[in-house]
Amino acid sequence: MATPLVIDTDPGIDDALAILLALASPEVDLRLVTTVHGNVELAQTTDNALRVLHLAGRSDVPVAAGARDSLVYRQPERAGHVHGETGLGGVRLEPSPAALDPRPAVVAMAEVLQAAEAPVTVAAIGPWTNIALLRAVYPEAAERIGRLVLMGGSAARGGNATAAAEFNVWADPEAAQRVLGSGVPTVLVGLDVTLPTVLDADGIARFAAAGPVGRAAATILQEYVDHARTSYGTTGVVLHDALALTEAIVPGTLGTVRRDVVVDTTLGAGRGQTLVDRRSVSSSPTAVEVAETVDSTAAVEFLVSRMEALARRRTPSSPTSAGSGRDPGRGHA
Repeated sequence: MATPLVIDTDPGIDDALAILLALASPEVDLRLVTTVHGNVELAQTTDNALRVLHLAGRSDVPVAAGARDSLVYRQPERAGHVHGETGLGGVRLEPSPAALDPRPAVVAMAEVLQAAEAPVTVAAIGPWTNIALLRAVYPEAAERIGRLVLMGGSAARGGNATAAAEFNVWADPEAAQRVLGSGVPTVLVGLDVTLPTVLDADGIARFAAAGPVGRAAATILQEYVDHARTSYGTTGVVLHDALALTEAIVPGTLGTVRRDVVVDTTLGAGRGQTLVDRRSVSSSPTAVEVAETVDSTAAVEFLVSRMEALARRRTPSSPTSAGSGRDPGRGHA
């Protein structure tokens, strides 16, 4: 039986790729997508999620909107400079015919968890505000999570939003602290394993050539490629969210060690830093499995091969450019 899966997300270019990866994977059954503030504003992340599902022919998957902002301190800064103003790299996908689920995200998550006949995996690949609210409002439902896979944090690589903090944790440190102390079986997929895992132009070209879904995904990724080239001098994109989804789909993909983790919730320069105690393996009930090793070549090949398969079986309408001046059929640089 496929593992029931909920994705909590803030699409976002890499989030879109992660959703498509889940839809391409028979090991999981995507029951729900919930949206949260993050890369762009909530209304845009929600619309993006609907459009990405429609691109893959899965408008049947419900989408429920969640938190518009962080729990305590408003976080006005977004990541449009990385993901484009719309969050999908200047590409405007075809609108979804599906209506937004009327339930708030935490209600929808709670109902999916309580109704599931098997343990549910929850993959949180945006800020973790919705997960913290679920734990606070529906603790009995949160306890039914079979496995919580979190994209965020860093043990030894510093941050990417600030010198200390990774973006998802920095966007709501109070929520992150609450989630990491929940005692739910948790895997933390941070920059230590995502930064070495890079999808290059050859990989993008492979799924771009496989069909319209692949070409659309490649077009969306182009903004990410451009940002990586300008900022880091690389010709590929780091697979932050897709790597977390790979671990959610195939448990044990990443090498993990059980560690105690706390989040800096002060208002100083360290705000949002994940403080991972790497001195010893932890036996604490609130410790989490911290991803520390990865076979990056295998992880990239997993993604590319699944995207090729998805592209071959689905033929959507072509996306249109959202004022970027980019040819929507151009799959790679």
